[in-house]
Amino acid sequence: MDIPDLVKQELGDEEIQAGVTLGDEDAVCFTPTRTLVYRGDGLLSDEKVEAYPYDFERLTISTGRRKTKFTLVYTDEKRDFGVPGNRADAVLERLIEGALRVSDAIGAEERVTGVFRFSELTLVITEERLLKHLGSVTWDSDFETYPFDAVTGLEFEKGSVATAIVLAVNDRPERIKAPSDQAPAVRKTLQEALFAFHEVSSLADLNAKVAGDDGDEADGDGSELDLETGIDPLVSDDGEETETAESADAGRQPDTPSTDSGDGQGDIAALEQQVAELTAAVERQNERIAAQDETIQALIEELRQGR
Repeated sequence: MDIPDLVKQELGDEEIQAGVTLGDEDAVCFTPTRTLVYRGDGLLSDEKVEAYPYDFERLTISTGRRKTKFTLVYTDEKRDFGVPGNRADAVLERLIEGALRVSDAIGAEERVTGVFRFSELTLVITEERLLKHLGSVTWDSDFETYPFDAVTGLEFEKGSVATAIVLAVNDRPERIKAPSDQAPAVRKTLQEALFAFHEVSSLADLNAKVAGDDGDEADGDGSELDLETGIDPLVSDDGEETETAESADAGRQPDTPSTDSGDGQGDIAALEQQVAELTAAVERQNERIAAQDETIQALIEELRQGR
């Protein structure tokens, strides 16, 4: 794309990182800090360049039959510009990428690979993360981020009208529903980004690489209480070590009664009881958390449907 002289004058010390032609001589150019919208000479207007910095607080989009209008809300003003409908997706990707970069939400060299809008849900896929925004506006500061290095699983559940994307992050599933007509593009873009990040070539390989293996590691990492070795020897109140049940049995006469054995056994039984009670409490808490999560997801789904 040839850069018009008027755009070169507006650039100053900046460089154009990407550009989208709008037909005729019109174009949108993207610098590290601004979007530059160039309009060539026409019957109704003269040649001009307008700059839209990336530090906007809110972005809304309205789609018409032929044109798409971007409205950027700043702290002190609201500004907008329009592009042909078939150029809107490319402009949106670069516009959100710039906003994320200047706010340090993504890395300096991190690229946006896809932006998808479903009613009041916007998904942004980059080379290193998935970002999700809920609300009537397309984008503002209220978004969630799911880094690819924290992903522990990915599944797709195909339905009649929508496909559920189940992205596990730190073993916690996040369910995102995409309309059936857009789901294949979302799946392709998300898989390609995750495959490249984790250096795998298939969904099976991805899940095998990122899946947690906590069960195998728990046996030897010392994270669980070992009742056979963890309480021996016992220490009495006066600081002297008392005999365990086995050493006491080995050192006394067979017909000599011993009260110490009943006490090493009583402590073990008490510890076992404490462990059992703690385990039961953790299991009950996990059940409550799971139930609350299901309720929250149901509420979110109902809000999306306007109930």
